[in-house]
Amino acid sequence: MESSDMEPNVLMERYELGRLLGQGTFGKVYYARSKVTNQSVAIKAIEKNKVMRTGLVDRIKREISVMKLARHPNIIQLFEVMATKTKIYFVIEYAKGGELFNKVSKGKLKEEVAHRYFKQLINAVDFCHSRGVYHRDIKPENILLDENGNLKVSDFGLSALVESNQEDSMLRTPCGTPAYVAPEVIKRKGYDGAKADIWSCGIVLFVLLAGYLPFHDSNLIEMYRKISKAEIKYPSWFRPEVCKLLGDILNPKPDTRISIAEIKEHSWFKNEPNPRNKKPQVENSTLSASSSSTVVTDENDSPEAEEAKEEPFVPTSINAFDIISLSVGFDLSRFFKDDVQKKEARFSSKLPASVIISKMGDIAKQLGMKIQKKAAGLLKLEGLSEGRKGVLSIDAEIFEVTPNFHLVEVKKSNGDTLEYQKILKEDIRPALQDIVWVWQSDQPLQSQQSDRQLQIHDQQQ
Repeated sequence: MESSDMEPNVLMERYELGRLLGQGTFGKVYYARSKVTNQSVAIKAIEKNKVMRTGLVDRIKREISVMKLARHPNIIQLFEVMATKTKIYFVIEYAKGGELFNKVSKGKLKEEVAHRYFKQLINAVDFCHSRGVYHRDIKPENILLDENGNLKVSDFGLSALVESNQEDSMLRTPCGTPAYVAPEVIKRKGYDGAKADIWSCGIVLFVLLAGYLPFHDSNLIEMYRKISKAEIKYPSWFRPEVCKLLGDILNPKPDTRISIAEIKEHSWFKNEPNPRNKKPQVENSTLSASSSSTVVTDENDSPEAEEAKEEPFVPTSINAFDIISLSVGFDLSRFFKDDVQKKEARFSSKLPASVIISKMGDIAKQLGMKIQKKAAGLLKLEGLSEGRKGVLSIDAEIFEVTPNFHLVEVKKSNGDTLEYQKILKEDIRPALQDIVWVWQSDQPLQSQQSDRQLQIHDQQQ
């Protein structure tokens, strides 16, 4: 790397710049390390004058908005954006494994490896779609791998962000890489961003398993013709169920193309290839055998047998100071978070803990979730299948004020926040109404009113 690329060696007095990782039309990507946390990051340095000259300011703004919105284990995370007079710096998650393209360029992958990558890709894309984000340029060059071999979707520069109140959700701008673009995008008519992304995911799956593109021709017009007709020749090593899934994904008619929800229910997607060669894995293997406060039961065990194995369930006892700290007026989280969707909700009840526990058990059964009792008044509800961001897990912690007066905190401990919010609003709150005395969130938010009054006062001065 030239010395000019390294000036200054320390960016904004916060990041030590290292080697050049890549170079594009508008700037360069460097390896860097935070002087504060010692964390490895990648810094994308974009030339302001090039962006202004080519009229791509909106694209940069959109990429920032999308990356702030799309927080998922399989999506590259944006940590911060900085700027000088000449450059814009994106500080993003460092993917040590490089591009997925580098792996595929060496030849086809083993089916179980391709399956793992495809599953992570679909989960990431599904999460984006749930936030109204459509990537529109999914390809191995825009998919990175971390040091543990986990997939990370990147480069949201061509993504579309559709507002929830927008009546016409059809996208009009044709974009993406020709070999990965859906037929409806090529036709330059309105297209569904979700369906177009699904097509691109299918092309990626084919490339992972075959080692080459399904539609390829040196003549671009001829390649477009093949894409439009979805003329596919499957390699001999493709199993029938893989061919069936790819046929459903690479359907040239977007109206009948398989959805992500249907992909997730497909037998090949759900079942890991070659299970006979795999050793059974225990979930949450990070927990040591000694930390066995959770009662682990066999699937055939009855709820009665599970209760017999557990120690008596004793809620945490709290005093007046604890109650004050839980009150709305003392909640300082809004000063540190810009996420208005809280991950916890609290209610009080005049009923004994045994009644609350029984009710939570009924709710878990109704939602098709398993419930486990932990020490210190904690109940854990867990989904039986993966959601958009892993398995949804909800904690309900019971605090005893008096034997017949309890505070209960319900919060998401794992999974997708929107999925949790939906279940909380539509299922949990209505089911608890006969035991709840008052929900904390329903109390007058005096502190917020004070903030508004202060703002009005400042404006009048």
